[in-house]
Amino acid sequence: MTSENILLITAHVDGASRGNPGHAGFGVLIELDGLGEVYRRAGYLGETTNNQAEYKALLHCLAVLEDLQLSAGVLYSDSELLVKQLSGEYRVKDQQLRPLFEEARARLSRLEGIRIRHIRREDNQAADALANTGIDWGLSDIQEAAGQSRSPSERKGG
Repeated sequence: MTSENILLITAHVDGASRGNPGHAGFGVLIELDGLGEVYRRAGYLGETTNNQAEYKALLHCLAVLEDLQLSAGVLYSDSELLVKQLSGEYRVKDQQLRPLFEEARARLSRLEGIRIRHIRREDNQAADALANTGIDWGLSDIQEAAGQSRSPSERKGG
């Protein structure tokens, strides 16, 4: 494949937890040069820590990139811990993060052209909103299962 045929991605990932640990979600947004947004996903993760949610957001994104065979570009995260652990600047001290870290490293080794960069939280608002949407969906499902759901008119804001 020649260099002019390589499509560069820009991806934004975020994990969020309401409480630490608490109900958590993830958000992933992937854009492709010349095509714009090609993937947007929010998901609920159950109860987990914020750092675990950040890693799970990253892993979801990396799996999608592998599936789409996209392996060149930049992936942005507002988690300084995640970015610095993956760059080797920080050690992984939390044993619950270690398997997530190892999986991320393995996936990144297969996506050699993907670079992870830290950005400020305010520059990652779209992924943050998706992560919070994932939590909202999960909490809504829990409330419905417990018989606490709102009426359809209440859900629509009316």
